[in-house]
This record gives sequence, structure tokens and C-alpha cells, in this order.
Amino acid sequence: MFKHALTILALGLTLAAQAQTFPTKPVRIITPFPVGSGPEGVARLVADKLSKSWGQPVTVENRPGGNGFIAIDAFKRGATDGTDLMQLDGVHLTAYPHLFKKLPYDAKADFDVLLPLFKTYFFFTTAADSKYKNLADLVADAKASPGKLNYGSWSVGNPVHLGSALFETVTGTEMQHIIYKETTQLYTAASTGELAFAMGTSATAGPLYRAGKLKFLAIAAPKRLPAYKDVPTVAEAGGPKDFEVSGMTVIAAPRGLPKAVADKISADIAKALAEPDMREKFVSFGYELFTPTREQFGQYIQADSARQAAVILKAKAALD
Repeated sequence: MFKHALTILALGLTLAAQAQTFPTKPVRIITPFPVGSGPEGVARLVADKLSKSWGQPVTVENRPGGNGFIAIDAFKRGATDGTDLMQLDGVHLTAYPHLFKKLPYDAKADFDVLLPLFKTYFFFTTAADSKYKNLADLVADAKASPGKLNYGSWSVGNPVHLGSALFETVTGTEMQHIIYKETTQLYTAASTGELAFAMGTSATAGPLYRAGKLKFLAIAAPKRLPAYKDVPTVAEAGGPKDFEVSGMTVIAAPRGLPKAVADKISADIAKALAEPDMREKFVSFGYELFTPTREQFGQYIQADSARQAAVILKAKAALD
């Protein structure tokens, strides 16, 4: 009994020592987002800060495409000691398990989700010269012409698609969903009037908004964003009350990583995110720092998963 206790104590001390010295070699953050996108930009900022605090190179490897499955496959085949980390879109944890009949990953078995990097809300965007002055105009037009108005996104099951489908449900309207290959094409289509509207974040739709080619009708958030004080909430713009569409990305480690190591990675990333220059970047991106405890975040994931399942069911969206 005493010898067994000593063995456990020695193991605990060894793991604690490993955590203190982690990492002892370069670290890679695999992301499904393309170079230059908002989420990828946050990952690079975090990687730069971790490189300085850890004294080891921390690089971001872009593996875009395939609904994020290409990046996830690379992560699953990577190192299991914490030197390979994964940036996941929130939909990989909350929507895709309900959307796809078969997934190339198991959200519970393959990942140890450490913490969220940020939370972002979506704007209703339309062409700068659009006839719509607010959401009430858009809803009225959609009701007058069932099935004729369209909106766009870059795939089935992403936050923009599901958020737009939810908007149809709560407003009692029926519109067409048009899929584009890239976000650049999507928001260009919205700016030319090819689409009635497209939901987008400050990071994705912001450049065309600042160029005067898009206008933001409303933000699907509980309150106005500091960087966009002139843009009303959905309720203020004549839409349904309490309508929210948000997205997030998270950092995940391989399942089974020693708790002490996982805790150190989480603490160091949280410290990086809390630095003043990061907060300034978040404001410019239209992102919010999202800092729940691990228990609170687990509850948030469960609640959002249930909400996404209901939206997917109503939208009759399903993929093989």
C-alpha cells in the first residue's frame, strides 16, 4: 500500500514537472480557416505571444476546406503530447454532430476542448444601395414574395446558413439559400444586389462595409457593438426580439493529455488573450473576449448544441 502511494506521488510529481517545462519543442496550431481570415488572425496573434512566453516556436498551419475535416484529420494524425493543438469552429462541436449522418471525428472522444478564443456576432448585410432601410422592410418583402428572396452562405450548416434559417423560422418567411465557394464571393454578391442579404461578421463583411459597398441593417446580438455604435440590434431594426446569432472558435488539445499540461496551455492562452493589445485587436475585429470557466463552457456547448439541433430540424438540413 505504502509503495503504491509512493508510486502515485512520484507520477504526480513527474507530470507536474512536465507541465512546468512544457513545451520543450516547437508547437503547431492547426486551423481550418484560410490565411487572412479573422479567426486565423486571432490564432496567429496568440501563437506569437505563446512563442515569446514559452521560448519555443509556435506556428499556425492552415488546412482550409472540406468543412474543416482536412484540418481535423491532420490534427488526429499529429502529436498527442500537446505540441499539436487545434483551432475548431464552434459548429464542429455544436451543429455538425446533428447535421452530418457520419462525421470523420468524434467531438467527445477526439478533442479536449480547452477554452474559447473569442465570440463574435453576425450582422445582416445588404448592398449599400439596397432598397431595404431596416429589417422590417426586408421581412415585409419576404412575406410579400414567399420563396423569391435569397440569402447566401459558404456551405450547409455554417453559422450564417443556420442563423438565416432561424430568421426564416421566427419571422414566418420562406427564402432561398444560395451557396458560394468562398466568403469573398458571398459578400461581393451581397454588395452587388445579387443576394437580398447575407449574414456576416465584422471580420468577414467589414472590409466591404468600410469600402461603402455594403450596409449593415442590424446586429444579431443582445446589444450594439462598441465599434459599430450606429448599427442597431435586430429588435431595434424592426426584427424579432432576443434574436441572436453568434459564432466562436476554440482551442482543443488531444484527448488524454495530462491535466497539468492542459491546464498550463489553457492558462497561458487565457493570459495572452487578456493582454491590452489583444483586447484592442478584438474591438477592431468586432470580436468579444469570451471567458467562461471550463464548467460554464461545457454547459454553454450543451445548450448551444440543443439549440442548433432544433434549428437544423426545422430547416430540414442534413448531410451524408
